[in-house]
Amino acid sequence: MKLTLTGVLAASTAILVTSVAAETMTIGITQNNVGVDSYQTTYEKAFIAAAEANPNVEAVVLDAGGDVARQIAQMEDLIQQEVDAIIIWPTNGEAVIPAVRKAFQADIPVVVTNSNIAEQGFDFVKSFSGPDNITQGSRSAEIMCDKFKDMGIEAEARVVQISGQPGYTTAIERAKGFEDRLPEVCPDVTLVETQPGDWNREKSQQVMEAFLVKYDDIDGVYSGDDNMGVGALNAAKAAGREGIIFVGATNFAVGYEAMAAGEYWGSIYQSPVDDAEAALQTAIDILNGADVPFLNYFDTPKITQDNMGDFTKPVF
Repeated sequence: MKLTLTGVLAASTAILVTSVAAETMTIGITQNNVGVDSYQTTYEKAFIAAAEANPNVEAVVLDAGGDVARQIAQMEDLIQQEVDAIIIWPTNGEAVIPAVRKAFQADIPVVVTNSNIAEQGFDFVKSFSGPDNITQGSRSAEIMCDKFKDMGIEAEARVVQISGQPGYTTAIERAKGFEDRLPEVCPDVTLVETQPGDWNREKSQQVMEAFLVKYDDIDGVYSGDDNMGVGALNAAKAAGREGIIFVGATNFAVGYEAMAAGEYWGSIYQSPVDDAEAALQTAIDILNGADVPFLNYFDTPKITQDNMGDFTKPVF
């Protein structure tokens, strides 16, 4: 089976991770886009390491490269090979639902990792393993509001938002969490405009450059992750616009370093290693018949300049 599996999936750039054991469970994973940022790169390395460390796991590691059609094809390949379980990091929360349904119909349990699929696909999924993205967005709003209150500008502050990739569930949920929570904790703060940064630092810098030209008064920037947030920070520094409060929703190494330099205020601490290991363990638990919650979240606490000493610098 291993030889056939490798041959069929060669076109999808499969990485076959095997361990010798009397009985193994074959777990396939199709990821979103490993090359797009360091979080996903670190996730993949951690997933492979965790699979190699488990003598009962044979893992097929695939990457969709951000292409929905490619991910659907990878799902179909894994179904044809009759793997025991599939983990999917969706490229698009709605578009992958038919492929997830096919796995369900083939009696292959599916675990969604990191970014959930759209709600209409929940019936075809055994569990979601990852962060609570709405809570992350909500906590980011609280971080920003608390800082504005410390500065005494909570009655007049103006904020712009740089969201993630359109159609991507994590981007949608982090934006929703922020947008719902901000008026609850700081009702007089104005969210002026939102534009997507597509999880890309360079594009986010361009988005921020446009914001800076369009708006003379920007007090805060909320970004879906620190990779985009640092792009926005770079634009503000280049334009000489000081005093803007930058808050992200996933702390990257570059965000941590910018916080240490006093240029970036806060974010949400999330480990890609924890993310990867939790997804694999969730699939293993399901195959072993354990009772796994549908929403299997791991905690992602607030991190700011005030408490960053309690956290180690992210490795991504």
